[in-house]
Amino acid sequence: MQALIIDDSRAMRSILRRIVTGLGWTTAEAGDGQEALDLLEGGLAPDLCLIDWNMPVMNGYTFVQRVRAEQRWRDVTLMMVTTESEHGQIVRALAAGAHEYVIKPFTAEAIVEKLGLLGLLDQEVPA
Repeated sequence: MQALIIDDSRAMRSILRRIVTGLGWTTAEAGDGQEALDLLEGGLAPDLCLIDWNMPVMNGYTFVQRVRAEQRWRDVTLMMVTTESEHGQIVRALAAGAHEYVIKPFTAEAIVEKLGLLGLLDQEVPA
């Protein structure tokens, strides 16, 4: 399994990378939505994108909209991982095509739980 981690914070990308590589996944990273879109255009085929909302160049919400507009990327699971906690923002992201929504700060267990709910874990991961 491969995850594309999209966040303008290098520290946050590192935290998410540790969580998913601990599950045996490979990762790729992008500092904004446009960089992530360029990776997809270049042939990267992640199973999951972990997406921050607030980023320069292209924000996470726009990235979700762009990915969902392309038939070839319909199978990619999209999970927002962001500080945006307003109910309206969550509803917008899910309506745009995000599958899950995690509010920062989060625990590793919260990410693993969401991956389990999405059916992306090969087996039960011990707590």
